[in-house]
Amino acid sequence: MALYVKDPEVGRLADRLASARNISKTEAVRQALEHELERAGAAPRLIDAVEDLLRELDAGHPAKGPPIDKAFIDSLYEDD
Repeated sequence: MALYVKDPEVGRLADRLASARNISKTEAVRQALEHELERAGAAPRLIDAVEDLLRELDAGHPAKGPPIDKAFIDSLYEDD
């Protein structure tokens, strides 16, 4: 979906942010909107999303596997 902004001041602000960060105007607007949503509590923080992913991965995998000892490592290199 296209976003058309008819306010020249908004365009100037987007240009300033894009120039300051050396990014495109579209990226500047995206980052600004994401930042404001985070401040408003409407978007999950990246660290929260990563923690959720780690919990999901941990729940699906056993906490401990077989011990990795010399015998196990040697078995990886055996020629059958």
